[in-house]
Amino acid sequence: MLRALCLLLTAALVTAAAPSAPTIAAAGGSASVTLEGRGYGHGRGMSQYGAQGAASEHGRTFRQILRFYYPGLALGSARGRIRVLLTGDSSADVVVAARPGLTVRSLGSGNVFPLQRDGAKRWRITPIDGGAGSRVSVLLSRWRTVRDLPGAAQFDAGGKPITLVTPAGTTRYRGALRSAIDGGDRDTVNILPLDSYLLGVVPREMPALWHPQAVRAQAVAARTYAAHERRITNRGHFDVWDTTQSQVYGGRSAEHPASNDAVRATGGQVLLHAGAPAFTQFSSSNGGWTVAGSVPYQVAKQDPWDPVNRWRVTITENEFQDVFPSLGGFVRVRVLRRDGNGAWNGRVLRIRVVGTSNTITIDGDDFREEFGLRSTWFRQT
Repeated sequence: MLRALCLLLTAALVTAAAPSAPTIAAAGGSASVTLEGRGYGHGRGMSQYGAQGAASEHGRTFRQILRFYYPGLALGSARGRIRVLLTGDSSADVVVAARPGLTVRSLGSGNVFPLQRDGAKRWRITPIDGGAGSRVSVLLSRWRTVRDLPGAAQFDAGGKPITLVTPAGTTRYRGALRSAIDGGDRDTVNILPLDSYLLGVVPREMPALWHPQAVRAQAVAARTYAAHERRITNRGHFDVWDTTQSQVYGGRSAEHPASNDAVRATGGQVLLHAGAPAFTQFSSSNGGWTVAGSVPYQVAKQDPWDPVNRWRVTITENEFQDVFPSLGGFVRVRVLRRDGNGAWNGRVLRIRVVGTSNTITIDGDDFREEFGLRSTWFRQT
């Protein structure tokens, strides 16, 4: 899927990169190493800061922004429904607030039952029969069983938002809320139209009040990403996560009028590669240079719109030892390979950590993840 303006999305390995001469980054036996870096995230596809700069400072439209970051793709459309796993609901049941028009449907029989009861506060679906059936209960002064249903079951309110109650609090969602069967377990899954899903994604992935053309570019990229994931994955009872494993999704509660306008202004529009939704990765900031990926429209090139977004961090000896317990005392780090693009010869692809007891060699992406770095584009100061 806003945490801060520096978004860290997916961390897939760089598969196409030019070798470079080894670069030494030695700590000289000191107990720490200080790194300076550029950009936030993996750098593939659209830079969100770059999109904002293109729109606000250079007058680019969302289509021009998309053509720059995803070259060679065609504009098309995608509709239909999407199934979103709601990871914040950690309980086996699905509990919703009572509201007018609420119904429950049995996926086993297809029957739909209205849920109206004087004094009702909440309604609940609980798995029964080893998870093969569903029990519907109502909270009055206490929980009371209303009926048992075959198979999984879901709440719906005829297109009106439903309030989901979880151990962490409440969130409103469009569409249906399903108690989905996952083997012997149950998961809560939100099922809704693709564009309705986008309403809860875009403001979590980009500030809704950024330039409207940048937010429209984000809407198309996010819609395409979701349609691509829905098409190529087979996760059984759901299509996408509501976290950065897919895109951050906050439901109806996360929506903002400005980002809603962007979603509706680009309604259904996606980017196509060979007639199918493309893999439109995006990150917060590429540091001034896009990163090549595994598909032809992920190319490495200089980005004139990204503001670089510099950062600085110090990694201590204790932190090295926590990540690499066999290292012993920290001696130095040595960059073995970079991608050859931009300042400092580009992003780190391979790095070696030298200790008194052991030497660890890992990919730059893994090093970034282990130490929580904002990108793999860094050097020692």
